[in-house]
Amino acid sequence: MKKKSFLTGPLYRAKRSRLIAKSIDLGLALLGAIFYYPMGLILGIIYLSVADSLYDGQSIGKRFMGFGVISLIDGSPCSAWQSLIRNIPFTIPLLFLVFPFWGWFVAGVFALPLSFMEVYFLFRRDTAHRLGDIMADTTVIANDGTRLDLRKNKNSWFDSPPIPLP
Repeated sequence: MKKKSFLTGPLYRAKRSRLIAKSIDLGLALLGAIFYYPMGLILGIIYLSVADSLYDGQSIGKRFMGFGVISLIDGSPCSAWQSLIRNIPFTIPLLFLVFPFWGWFVAGVFALPLSFMEVYFLFRRDTAHRLGDIMADTTVIANDGTRLDLRKNKNSWFDSPPIPLP
């Protein structure tokens, strides 16, 4: 009997796809920074701050990979405020890149541990919530249409009456 590896299951593939989606978003932000420094970097930071609230909870990377971000509070698509909070681990180090030399050094000091924590939380927690999801009370779902009822629910999950038992 062959032992199953945790590196090959569907949950691992979903986590890896989420990592690719975030890499696409970071790549877009850094691409602008490379060609139009410092204004491109500032625009990239603004994009990353609100990216998860675009397209009904989808950033460009998540839209490409087929994911969406929803609030754990009421099931609605991620708001701009939640997107700002959930992307702080990426935007804070990028803010330091605006300042040459010492800012780059400080950005590296912050970016390495924050990136490690993001990947660690994503791959080692059973819930697959990264640090930004924990801070903003959000989660990432597959955008396949089967969860449309959850995204349209505007009432809080805590306010709904209990389901009667048969």
